[in-house]
Amino acid sequence: MKKSQLAAAVAGALIATFGASSASAQDWPLGSELRGSTIQVDFPTGDVNTLQLYPDGTASIQGRTGMTVPAQWTLEGGQLCLAAGGERECWPYATAFQQGQTVSLTSDCASSSRWTALSLQQPAPPPPMQQRSGERG
Repeated sequence: MKKSQLAAAVAGALIATFGASSASAQDWPLGSELRGSTIQVDFPTGDVNTLQLYPDGTASIQGRTGMTVPAQWTLEGGQLCLAAGGERECWPYATAFQQGQTVSLTSDCASSSRWTALSLQQPAPPPPMQQRSGERG
């Protein structure tokens, strides 16, 4: 196999592994994928919460019983923070979530959990290139 064929095969494998849209998502600021997202959080106790993160920084946390708690979310200092009911907890956030992939996180309160993005904001296609007319056109 020639070097160019190997490079093409590796590139194809990376696209198949990480998805073609991940390259364009890298152009988005970190956290952009979270605005308007739904994330499932599983705890070692068996409890499961569903987070709705809204673009305006508000959130809702729904437990297994269906009870929903209003919250606020922020990204600051490499952390994803949630505030609800007078309490605040933050988790490390260094890379963008990928839809359907689970990550294990430990909060600043030493609470471990598994986070799975059920739906994420998708990057918009880039705007079309506009041709500029020449000096005489």
